[in-house]
Amino acid sequence: MYEILASFAQTGGLIYFVVMFLGALTYALWPRNQETFDAAARMPLEDGGPDNGQ
Repeated sequence: MYEILASFAQTGGLIYFVVMFLGALTYALWPRNQETFDAAARMPLEDGGPDNGQ
């Protein structure tokens, strides 16, 4: 019984993580999100730090 349960948990876990990885990859590469990610990539290079306006 333990072997069946362990095998199911391993297979189910692998499938779960593969699906989650593919979902994250799809989200990151979706064309609609490109502008958001480009803006986030430029943030450190833009003017304005913690002392901005003081």
